[in-house]
Amino acid sequence: MEPRDYLAQAGLTLSERSVQDGRTKLWDMLEEVRKASIPATPHALNRLYTFQVPKLSADGTCSLINELEPTPFDLANVLGGKSMRSTLSLMVLGGFVESAVRHTNLDWLGVYQVRQLDTGRSLVKLASRGAPSRAQFPLTDEFAQRSNNVAVALSGKARVIPDVEAHVKAGGAYYECNSTVRSEACLPIFDRAGTIVGVVDAEHSKPNAFDDATLGWVVAIACEAASHLPA
Repeated sequence: MEPRDYLAQAGLTLSERSVQDGRTKLWDMLEEVRKASIPATPHALNRLYTFQVPKLSADGTCSLINELEPTPFDLANVLGGKSMRSTLSLMVLGGFVESAVRHTNLDWLGVYQVRQLDTGRSLVKLASRGAPSRAQFPLTDEFAQRSNNVAVALSGKARVIPDVEAHVKAGGAYYECNSTVRSEACLPIFDRAGTIVGVVDAEHSKPNAFDDATLGWVVAIACEAASHLPA
């Protein structure tokens, strides 16, 4: 999706120029991934598909800070196995996230896809950089009351929170995986038809971290990610 169309649909006010630098570097990274070899060993392949996740509270409504599940989350169980297409998708999305973190110094950045699971429609994390975080969020109106990711995935409208502490004190939705987060930007991902197919979530330990340049990178990923999501 072109930046102008994306910004209008997501309800963001930002110059297209702020997005273009990120897009150009993402395109360069995409060429590198296309030239790269598929991971040749089970260990290397597992690094794409598995990641540590925090334990959840008994009712599943929040993550337990600094307590990890003993068994890593395995995307292969969600994606129907490890296929060539899924592997390439995860390589590209991981590269997008890595490039953005390297150029912006964000503390956390992740890409999620809307998927139909046995438990219902959910957001599933496909790639991230930063501290371990929850892998799946139920896409329900109830959960949207406590999660910006879910609220954005349901509404299609971006949420940029300059100060998380002030936002929470005012009664705003926020799902805490890391107590050090002070600002957040959560943006929808649209396919060519304008359907919401995922979200990009970015976090920083300082308030007001999302200046035009940093937010432009997050928008760039949101514009490019839809073409590289797994089937």
